[in-house]
Amino acid sequence: MFSNLRSLIFKLDPETAHGLAIKSLKFNFVPNVLDKNKNSHLFKTKLFEKEIENPIGMAAGFDKNAEVYNSLFKLGFGFVEVGTITPLKQYGNPKPRVFRLVEDEALINRLGFNNRGMHYVSRKIKAYKGNGKIGINVGANKNSSDRISDFVKVLTLNAQNVDFITVNVSSPNTVGLRDLQRFRDLNQLVLSIMQSEVMIAHKKPILIKVAPDLNNQELKSIVKVCKKYKISGIIATNTTIQRPQFKGSYKDKAGGLSGKPLFDISNSTLAKLYYLSDGK
Repeated sequence: MFSNLRSLIFKLDPETAHGLAIKSLKFNFVPNVLDKNKNSHLFKTKLFEKEIENPIGMAAGFDKNAEVYNSLFKLGFGFVEVGTITPLKQYGNPKPRVFRLVEDEALINRLGFNNRGMHYVSRKIKAYKGNGKIGINVGANKNSSDRISDFVKVLTLNAQNVDFITVNVSSPNTVGLRDLQRFRDLNQLVLSIMQSEVMIAHKKPILIKVAPDLNNQELKSIVKVCKKYKISGIIATNTTIQRPQFKGSYKDKAGGLSGKPLFDISNSTLAKLYYLSDGK
């Protein structure tokens, strides 16, 4: 059954297929495949001192507008991270902007933080009545004149209604965004977040999502900022702008590469972060 479904999906444009998946979840066309073992103690774990059903979560990029997190919890995910969310509604980059590299088991995307904006997402999150753990991935608008302010605006509106916040300074698809990973800029960003009224009042866990394309000195600076402000964690990693040797087409398309070719690159970054944080 899966092979037949996969064949059908792969005949569609990748972004069209993603939209179809969202609609299917909205209308409950996808069965709850994990009901049988949902309450098994073997899977239960903790995320930021809160118990979750299992450690497998849905990362940001799938449920961009907080539209199907209920269905994702029903599928069995232990937590869901929605977004990336920007203050203002944003179309993103021109289409086509998602490319399948089937032979390489990879994807290149240059979506550019397409989302309906923070007020739409806030209404969706406030409507949630379940027990699943929701995080929000926060970004900045493409044409913003004050990107740090953008981050603070989104988390100010949503922090009290979510379980954790991811600060996305590593997408390669918004020009200049990755500059916020530099020590001076990241220090100012995190300081602004920590000094915001909503964070002082609610003290939600903050995660920094980093790029896999940073050198040791850049990673060291990120670790330094995280330690300074007692950041709850680092997400390693976002997509890469590196281009390992490919077998198939689309290899020259601009955007962030994910999938199998990213695995070793991300693992290398993770190992460096572990070493730099004195985790050895």
